[in-house]
Amino acid sequence: LALSLSLFFLSDFCVFFEVALENCEGFGWVRVWSNCFGKRHIVFLAWGLWVMESMILGFVGSGFLGQNVVNRVHGSSRKDTRRNVRIAPSMVAEYRTEVKRNENFSKLQAGYLFPEIARRRNAYMEQNPDKDIISLGIGDTTLPIPDHIRSGLQAGATKLGTKNGYSGYGAEQGSAGLREKIASNIYNDRVKPEEVFVSDGAKCDIARLQMMFGPGTTSAVQDPSYPVYVDTSVMQGQTQLFNEGTSQFDGITYMRCDSSNGFFPDLENTPRTDIIFFCSPNNPTGAAASKSQLEELVSFAKKNGSIIVYDAAYAPFVRSSDVPKSILEIEGAREVAIECNSFSKYAGFTGVRLGWVVIPNELKYSDGTPVRSDFNRVMTTCFNGASNIAQSGGLACLDKEGLDEIEELIDYYMKNAALLRTTMIDLGFEVYGGTDAPYVWVSFPGRSSWDVFNEILEKTQVVTIPGAGFGPGGDGFIRMSAFASKESCEEACERFRKMYG
Repeated sequence: LALSLSLFFLSDFCVFFEVALENCEGFGWVRVWSNCFGKRHIVFLAWGLWVMESMILGFVGSGFLGQNVVNRVHGSSRKDTRRNVRIAPSMVAEYRTEVKRNENFSKLQAGYLFPEIARRRNAYMEQNPDKDIISLGIGDTTLPIPDHIRSGLQAGATKLGTKNGYSGYGAEQGSAGLREKIASNIYNDRVKPEEVFVSDGAKCDIARLQMMFGPGTTSAVQDPSYPVYVDTSVMQGQTQLFNEGTSQFDGITYMRCDSSNGFFPDLENTPRTDIIFFCSPNNPTGAAASKSQLEELVSFAKKNGSIIVYDAAYAPFVRSSDVPKSILEIEGAREVAIECNSFSKYAGFTGVRLGWVVIPNELKYSDGTPVRSDFNRVMTTCFNGASNIAQSGGLACLDKEGLDEIEELIDYYMKNAALLRTTMIDLGFEVYGGTDAPYVWVSFPGRSSWDVFNEILEKTQVVTIPGAGFGPGGDGFIRMSAFASKESCEEACERFRKMYG
């Protein structure tokens, strides 16, 4: 350390002479130094001493001087607990707090599925800027919002610009008028307005429900399933570590849903869990549970004292007469089920953001507390209510004119689904979905779905979704979305025929 400091001051002394030689050569004593050593030697000596000083500080300072810097920055000695070695902040550019990371986030695997798809798509586009990309990937609506529904949004925005029409915060549970319309026009008065909680979308509602359930609950999910059910369970601390052998998280019950069981879980061999996440029509498989299957699910939940979180975001796409659009159509469901839904796929509100949750008054915890009371507390504490403009649009959606416009949108996308489904069947593939849902689920037996995804992108420039992104039960499948223009679906099918025909 002493040697290091000595070299430091000596190097500074040489720099002083370097400056002096540049500016004061008329002085006698400076001229003597210049004649004896030369300006160039003085400069080389200074830089050499600096290098030696830096090397010595790097070795010596890390154990002593560097640690004193740590003490001054942090107030105490600090260790990197992962490696159990001391850190030399003189060698580290970043500053770290003393806040411990939520360990549950370290369990999560890679990134969330859909941003990863977007990343791969963008990377391909950068490398191939001349290629025409068609997206049958993420389930994002593409048609413009229809006239009557749009007029509702416009009216909501216009009111905010008038003295009499302006409104600030509204009820966290949603406007009374919209809650009443949802109860009457969507559920045919099967639910009460007070049981409806208007929100900014079903995905956010899943997260808020998980916050309410807390880390001590156990969950079951369909396999494959929408990733948000699993990932929010992990974030809440409801799971153990990711099991590389099964490609599943220990602590979650995965209910296999594939062609061998009609995409409905084998409930007789499913262990009890507190929460059962169930999506119908299903994302990603496109399968829709029949009335008898939902009756079996409700009976299973009642027998085990479980709560079903029923995701009905794709209910308006149901065309089969034996497929309920709501689990609350099933007798006994009000005692065991919560239903989440959204205007996103109904009316093209993926960017507007408006959804709802129904929690029946009869649904209660083991101590008798109404579940609705706790969710009301979550909403009033953590949410300021859906946008006034969005809710005005929601009211327009549920007018007769709005419902007619929604039906036209659904018909358009379902024609796309039928085209994709028929094309892949004609090419010899085993295909599911596309009849009661906007998703077509195509089987590629024995192949990695990520490999198929890459192959289709490279050879046809069509973006799909690899089934493995929805869980291990989805590997070997590709999901195709009907949320595209008719022209894009027709072109995609033509490219598939050239590739697989």
